[in-house]
Amino acid sequence: MRDMLNVLREAMPAELDPDLPVDEGVRRAELARAMAGAQGAQAAPERRRVRPVWGLSLAGAVAAGAIVAASLVATGGDPAGVAPPGPGAGGAGPALDAKTVLLAAAEKADGQSDTMLAYWHRATISSHLYMVGTGTEQYGVVVRDRAEIWAPGKPGVPSWTLQQNLGAKPATMADVAAWRRAGSPAAFKITVPPPPNTKPATGRTKSFTVKSAPGRAEVNSAPLVDGDKMFWLGRNVSVKDLRSLPSDPKRLKAELMRWYKGHDTESNLPMPADEWLYEVARGLVMDMPVKPEVRAAGFRMLAALPAVKSVGKATDSQGRTGDAIAVEKKTGRGLIRHQMIIDLSSGVALAYEDVMLAPAAGTRIPAGRTVDSTVMVTTEWTNSHPR
Repeated sequence: MRDMLNVLREAMPAELDPDLPVDEGVRRAELARAMAGAQGAQAAPERRRVRPVWGLSLAGAVAAGAIVAASLVATGGDPAGVAPPGPGAGGAGPALDAKTVLLAAAEKADGQSDTMLAYWHRATISSHLYMVGTGTEQYGVVVRDRAEIWAPGKPGVPSWTLQQNLGAKPATMADVAAWRRAGSPAAFKITVPPPPNTKPATGRTKSFTVKSAPGRAEVNSAPLVDGDKMFWLGRNVSVKDLRSLPSDPKRLKAELMRWYKGHDTESNLPMPADEWLYEVARGLVMDMPVKPEVRAAGFRMLAALPAVKSVGKATDSQGRTGDAIAVEKKTGRGLIRHQMIIDLSSGVALAYEDVMLAPAAGTRIPAGRTVDSTVMVTTEWTNSHPR
């Protein structure tokens, strides 16, 4: 697994931001340093910033490399991994507009309960599909990873992480047939091509191997960055910082925009303000331990952004259906739709996905395919951690 992270770290283009929110998710000390490297941009001048433990999980690091690998990722509701061609195509009836979706989510978030306990626990599953084989015998392989974090509510207390490779398998029935013709291998060699327009000196193809069998879960504990920093919100922040955020959408936007410098979240590549705010705020509404009224303010803030569009009904890789909103972004590999799937019945963000809308020349990812996905399995306060 460390070899795979090293490959992705070296190959990842600067325009990508995995995580989740990630958003991907989990580091400090040796684990932290390894994963921080996977998050860093290589194709543009890099800023001196350490993203703390909550910024990236192992699954998030792999997600960062999904576009790099020119992979295709299948979503749970669609075995072919093909996204609906337009708003509303994924479900019955007309699609709700983005503002309606986000305001409805805000109303539900306002009614959620919130009792701080010892740890904020988040569990995610990320899915990524890579193309293996050559010529007409190429087929897709889905690689899945689980990442969990127990972030302490008080400074000076160690954090805990759990990482597990859930294994790889052919993505569709057609892929299964090609896999059988290849001898039904139990391991897959993944080739990571260099990003488009990469200089020959740095544009080396990388390779790593994944197995079909799940790996062993690895549990680690480490101190927080600077003793209290474990989240990223345009800057490194603590639980105290998050719990102090304003619940008014305009004030929340002003607080976040203090840290916008005209470039993206991982490099000095230019990024419009709306795109930057969307990238930063999606982590806030999806998986951070903010107060319910602040999460609601985050939804309302996003509802006011002109760049946020409605996608319609969408199904995440766990088979859960919700309403999706998105921002589109031009990257070196093509036009990508960064979409968030929201369950309006609960006001909970279920998943974050990247969908290829228009591949650039030389990119093997067809239009309409989901490039990677991360689903939220658990977000809760708890008094326990792994031992």
